Amino acid sequence: MLAREIMTRNPISVPASMPVEDCARLLLEKRISAVPVVDAANGVIGIVSEGDLIRRREAGTQRRYSWWLELVSDPQAMARDFVKSSGHKVSDVMTRQVVSITEDMPLAAIAGILEKRHIKRVPVMRDGKLVGIVSRADLVRALLAGRAAPAPSTASDSDIRDHFLARLDKEPWGPRAYVNIIVNEGKVELWGFAGSPEEARAIGLLAEEVPGVRSVVNNVRVGEHAKYLF
Repeated sequence: MLAREIMTRNPISVPASMPVEDCARLLLEKRISAVPVVDAANGVIGIVSEGDLIRRREAGTQRRYSWWLELVSDPQAMARDFVKSSGHKVSDVMTRQVVSITEDMPLAAIAGILEKRHIKRVPVMRDGKLVGIVSRADLVRALLAGRAAPAPSTASDSDIRDHFLARLDKEPWGPRAYVNIIVNEGKVELWGFAGSPEEARAIGLLAEEVPGVRSVVNNVRVGEHAKYLF
C-alpha cells in the first residue's frame, strides 16, 4: 500500500499568523494532536503539535533555569525557549524542521520515518503543496484493512509441510536444521529447538500463516543449537 491509499486528504492547516490561543482551541475542538502550518501557496513551513504548546507561561509550565544553569546554557537556546513559551503567534511556537513524504511512498518506508524521527504524523506533498497527512493511527487502520479473510485452501498436508520449510529456509532467524513439522489433516505440530523464546514464537507464527493450516501446536523448545534427530 502507498501513502495515497491511507492518507487523510485535505487536512486541517493553519497560517503562521494565527494566534497561539486559536491554534490550541482548534486542536481541542477537532480532537487532533498536531496541525501543519502553511504559507499562501499551501506549502508546509512548519507544524504545531501538543508538544509545542506544553511549555507556556499562561499555564505556568514554561522552562525555568536555575542561576547555575543560566551560567552554562546557550543564550540563543534560552531565547528560543522564551519565544516558544511567550510568543503570541503560531510562527513563534511551531516546529520548523518538518519531514514530508510523497503520495507514492510505501507504508513500510513511512513507518520507518515515523519510528526513526520519533514523530506521530507526516505531511504528504505534491508539487510542493500539502495534499494529505499520514499518522500512526492511519497505519494502524491500514493493518486492519490489509487483514483480509483467508481464502479457502485445498493444500495437502505435504504441500503445507513443503511450504513451511521453504519459508523457514528464507528467514535469517530460521533454525531449519533444528525444526521438524508434522501435518495431519491441516493440523500442525512443531518440534525442535530454537535459540530464543522470540525465535520459537516466530516459528509458530510462520506456521500459522501457511495456507491450509487449521491449527498449530508449537512444541519448539529453547536450547542450544545441537543436532536434533527425528
